[in-house]
Amino acid sequence: MNPVSSLAGLRPPRVAGLNFTAVDFETANGFRGSPCAIGLVRVRDGNVDELYFRRIRPPAGFDRFDPRNSAVHGITAQRVADEPRFAEVFSEVAAFIGDDTLVAHNAAFDVEVFESSLEVSGLDSPGLRALCSVRLARAVYKLDSHTLPNAAAEAGFHLKHHHHALWDARAAAAIVVDIAQREKVGDLHALFGRHFIAPQECEPWKAPRDYESRATRQVRSYGSIFDASLAGADGTGVEDDALPELMQWQDEGPNLPPNPEADSQHPLFGHHVAFTGTLAVPRTQAKALAAHCGATTSSRVTGSTTLLVIGDGFAVEDLDEQHQAALGKGHPLKARKAREALQRVGEGQSIRLISESDYRQMLGQLWPSGTGTADTGSADAGPATAAQ
Repeated sequence: MNPVSSLAGLRPPRVAGLNFTAVDFETANGFRGSPCAIGLVRVRDGNVDELYFRRIRPPAGFDRFDPRNSAVHGITAQRVADEPRFAEVFSEVAAFIGDDTLVAHNAAFDVEVFESSLEVSGLDSPGLRALCSVRLARAVYKLDSHTLPNAAAEAGFHLKHHHHALWDARAAAAIVVDIAQREKVGDLHALFGRHFIAPQECEPWKAPRDYESRATRQVRSYGSIFDASLAGADGTGVEDDALPELMQWQDEGPNLPPNPEADSQHPLFGHHVAFTGTLAVPRTQAKALAAHCGATTSSRVTGSTTLLVIGDGFAVEDLDEQHQAALGKGHPLKARKAREALQRVGEGQSIRLISESDYRQMLGQLWPSGTGTADTGSADAGPATAAQ
């Protein structure tokens, strides 16, 4: 079936000059680079011009379906078994988008799906930019909640099938068109610019990308737990409900007292540890492991903090932001705790910032099996220490 449906020429201009393409993805699991459906809506002069919808198989090695995701969007491995993979359809997706700026409800997510999917598929990036309709809705609509169904209803669009990629893309498009009509602004960037909303960017590159996104780096460190062809057959023993919850807010959980019988020679003993970002294990478990080894844990960075464990695919190279920016690859540490820790380091407090990989190496055999393999580098490597 042709995934493109043309609606061109059905109506006169609704908002002259308002041109963009709305996008929405559904993913197979918590990793951004596991798209299993994409919906695109091309808008010309404020009218829906063409539609594109396709279910797809996620990139090989990252295609294990998490039942939690399937429960949301209804797509399973069986439903996409005969569909092409992301790499096979990206050329037609890119052709559909053309030079358009994208619109999405939570644009950062959809840009990250493109970014990670291109990375793990070994594809060149043409460079993409996307504007966020939820931020625009928050700036204009007076609602208690600006979720897609609520914002779409305010725009006069009935979202009949939420979490269907095409319907969600249509809803995002309707929100932008409605607000453009209300504010009588026909230029997309002028519309968002008047509310100080900048686009999210996915930079152009030639594969293989020499500096991958944090999301991709993080998942690569987990080994093969997202590989549908190896799940349960490679000794990982990861159950469906133990897959990393990469898209969910981390529950801080309790801060347990340090184990009084812990080995005083353990690298975590005596540290005051805080955590930020997502890890391969729930934060409550990460804290319990630290306490078992004699560390004191905290839910925030304080004057006592000596160690901050950063998830989200953080690598030690990210500490040299000026160097990365000079290379055109800036990946700033956006987490509030990381920024606060760096500020404290600048003021003289001794805080060591380490990656999830470093933390796994510190724990050694205590790290739960089946949640990724540690890197071979030393956890005591100098660049991982922000304090002088």
